[in-house]
Parts: sequence; C-alpha cells; structure tokens
Amino acid sequence: MRHGKSFNHLGRTTSHRHAMLANMANSLILHKRITTTVAKAKALRQYVEPLLTKAKNDTTHSRRLVFSSLGQKEVLKELFDNVAAKIAGRPGGYTRIIKLSQNRLGDNSEMCVIELVDFNDTLLEAKNAGEAKATTRRSRRGGKKADATTTEGDSSAEVVAEAKPAKKAKAATTEVSAPEDTDTETLHNGETREEKAAE
Repeated sequence: MRHGKSFNHLGRTTSHRHAMLANMANSLILHKRITTTVAKAKALRQYVEPLLTKAKNDTTHSRRLVFSSLGQKEVLKELFDNVAAKIAGRPGGYTRIIKLSQNRLGDNSEMCVIELVDFNDTLLEAKNAGEAKATTRRSRRGGKKADATTTEGDSSAEVVAEAKPAKKAKAATTEVSAPEDTDTETLHNGETREEKAAE
C-alpha cells in the first residue's frame, strides 16, 4: 500500500534527492530546457516552481531563500535578472513537460523534455503568428447573412461580412453569396419551353 506517500522518493536517500533536484533546477534555469525521465521531471517541477515564484519578488530575503536551495551565484543572477522578468505576468505554471516517443535504451524508462514555458521561441512565434493571421473562409452552409441591396450595375457575386464572430479565430471572416436564380416554371408531358413561353 502507498498510504502517506505524498511524493516520489526516486529511489534515493533524502540528501541525494535534494542534491539531484538542486542540480537539475540549476541546469533548467541556465539552459531553459533539459531532457530527463518523466518521474524526475515531475519531481523537478514541484521543486523549481516555488523557487520561480519567489524570484518574481526581487528582495534580499527572497534571494537568500532561493540561494539556499540552488547554491550557485551564476544561476541566481540568471534567475532574478532574466527569467523573473519574463515570467512576471504568469500566475504559475512556469514549466512544461513534453513526453518523448523514444524510451531510454538501457532500462526502457519514459523520457521527456522539461522546459520553461516563456523561453520556447518556436511555440511563442507560432502562437503570435496564429493570432495575427487573418482568416477568410467560405461556408458551405447558408447561415445568416447580412441583408444587402443590389443595384443593376453590381456583379452577380457579392461579398458580405459575416455577422457572427468565429469561435477560435478572432479575425473577421467573409462570405461570398451565390448569384440570384431566375424564376422557372415546371413543364408538363412533353411541353417545350417555347410552347410554355407562347402561352
């Protein structure tokens, strides 16, 4: 039974575990992403996120608290100067764990990448590009369209702005309406159009 086991001991003694987590936290802060096992990454996340929260308040007391956990002056300087400025607006959740498809060859343990969220440039660029990109689409369904008056000089197709905003994309969308159909009448039992028009 696992009653009362609130955290993963990672198969190490307390002093070894604290030293390992401190070293991994130092590497994460310096390099912004590291590759490790999933179990160690989850333990590291619990260890490093409170330190990142303390770094948002740049006082002597918070610097001493973080230094007692990390123990390296270079890491402390990087954390309070560069990292804290980027995570200032984020209310927690500073790290991201991305599982890798390939397990470790020796013991087949699950591997992952743990990274600081605000330092992944490719995802940030993709997110900004997705918000900035204006999307236009043509709907297959009729939907509700804004009323538009037609004049004799207009072309057969009209561009009408859609009234409802899209759910995911906040950019304006446009629809193209089809030309209006002419009235037609049904022909009965071998009648031709010319005969019908003559009546």
